[in-house]
Amino acid sequence: MKHDIAVLGATGQIGRFLLPKLCSAGKSVLGLSRNPPKPSADATHLTWLRADLHAEMPALDQIETLISLGPLDALVAWLQRNRPTSLHRIIAFSSMSAESKRDSLDPVERDLARRLHDSEQQLLALGRTHEIAVTIFRPTLIYGAGMDRSLTPLARFASRWHVLPIPLAATGLRQPVHAEDLADACIAVLDRLTSFGRIYPLGGGERLSFRAVCRRIGAGLPKTVLPLPLPSWLLRAALLLRGNAKSGAVSVMAITRLRHDLVADNSAAAHDFGYAPRSFYPLAASWGLPAV
Repeated sequence: MKHDIAVLGATGQIGRFLLPKLCSAGKSVLGLSRNPPKPSADATHLTWLRADLHAEMPALDQIETLISLGPLDALVAWLQRNRPTSLHRIIAFSSMSAESKRDSLDPVERDLARRLHDSEQQLLALGRTHEIAVTIFRPTLIYGAGMDRSLTPLARFASRWHVLPIPLAATGLRQPVHAEDLADACIAVLDRLTSFGRIYPLGGGERLSFRAVCRRIGAGLPKTVLPLPLPSWLLRAALLLRGNAKSGAVSVMAITRLRHDLVADNSAAAHDFGYAPRSFYPLAASWGLPAV
């Protein structure tokens, strides 16, 4: 069976929103995941295959459009080894970390930024060489499916204990972006010529201090939670006591980073394909929590 679009990392948080939208638009979709779900009888436009960019990939000889929601470096390595000759369109996700962590004091974060940037350039070069239209997205802090490792753990902690820790030093701006808005961006650029060969930062609809992000999370939970302002020294002490020296050092770096802005300029995406993400007013469903 020939499919219109293949989606790598289809069971992730963006895929949860993207696949239903593609199928509703009448697209024949091939979902690729290391752990694909059991086929559903009503999913007439969707086929699942097991796939792992780090291990074994199925033959994708007839695929013309690929949306990659997984690791960018692994995608590039696979394409360099075994590029489907029919492939003419790629939409891939990188991260704003390619920019925001470039000058980090943490060598691990600097290495991550370098690898992301190098992978972006390699993918664009591959597109130019093989006449593949490539669009790369750099999202900020993703939320919305209860699968992220940043905001969801905080929301679930607050929901369970009815206390919401708020770092007093967290004055840096954040721009949380809903996974559904990123799914909409994928659909918007599928055939948009102006997006070919471009890298787009994609943030949410608001820039908020991390303290304000925490308060919005608490306000959207079904039960009242008590804000608990915490000074930086207390957070550092707690993290250092919790883990070993190495993990503690990384956590201290994360606390320090809360003073810095990690945001995206959405203007190019808004101009080229009408990107208009929502404001940050998350409800319990954003964290996989029951409404009541």
